[in-house]
Amino acid sequence: MSSALRAAALAAALTTVCLCQPARAQAPAQVFFDDFSYRHSGELGSGGWTPRSQTGHPGIPGAQWRSDALSLLDDAELKGNRLLRLRAATDGTGQGTQQVQLCHARKYLEGTYAARLRFRDAPSSGADGDPVIQTFYVVSPLKHDFDPEFSEIDWEYLPNGGWGSPDTRIYGISWQTVKLEPWQAFNGSHQERGSLNGWHTLMMQVLDGEVRLFIDGRQVATHGGRNYPVVPMSINFNLWFSPGGLLPASATPRVYEQDVDWVFHARNARLSPAEVAAQVAALRQAGSARVDQVPPAQPPLDSRCDF
Repeated sequence: MSSALRAAALAAALTTVCLCQPARAQAPAQVFFDDFSYRHSGELGSGGWTPRSQTGHPGIPGAQWRSDALSLLDDAELKGNRLLRLRAATDGTGQGTQQVQLCHARKYLEGTYAARLRFRDAPSSGADGDPVIQTFYVVSPLKHDFDPEFSEIDWEYLPNGGWGSPDTRIYGISWQTVKLEPWQAFNGSHQERGSLNGWHTLMMQVLDGEVRLFIDGRQVATHGGRNYPVVPMSINFNLWFSPGGLLPASATPRVYEQDVDWVFHARNARLSPAEVAAQVAALRQAGSARVDQVPPAQPPLDSRCDF
């Protein structure tokens, strides 16, 4: 395939975003981009990523967080493209549950965030029905209950329902603060009901006291006020199971997968969905598999992967 044809194909892979607005020709001054073209998961650290290994919230008590549940693979739909795959499994018990999370540096606050992900409504093997959570989010540590500086914006897809409802749905949530035990949360949330099985582009614009949430180029919610983030956050993906709704224990584990094509952030800039698509296409056409122009927080912050 020629470079021109390949660039066109890569741009076509972004067609889940709206192209109804003019695209910006010049890239923002400070961009983070990763298209996960690594040869294997052991190279993720070279891109600034940290796999989670520490136990704890969220998910099933006693579950393990496994770095070997991350893999890189060729995209079967687009020649030359690579994908990040997250894999989680459960046999219905805490000790038989494996969850997975990947975190980037804690240095992101205002600007535009976007990622192209493939959600799945059914497990790749085993019985269907466990309350699995498939995500893309940014978060800061929760230092204590009702921490006033806690900041989080997340997308959480529940193909099998959970949290008091059997409905398939995605949440877009901007957090003020939270107490984990017993659970008491303060946030602004938006639900979109129905299946999102397949590829989708999720986006957040975080500027001027407002968090604007987009699914496939369509703005679905605006949050602000006390739910606006106030401290730098890390960029994260995770795949986990909600407590209190697993199928009965079984000798055959249920395995779920989530794929990520790329992730993008433009610091202190509001980009439209069309502009994000144009920037990602331009970066890929230029052969820029990874770009990190976002400076560390000052003073530098500990970039943990445990929440």
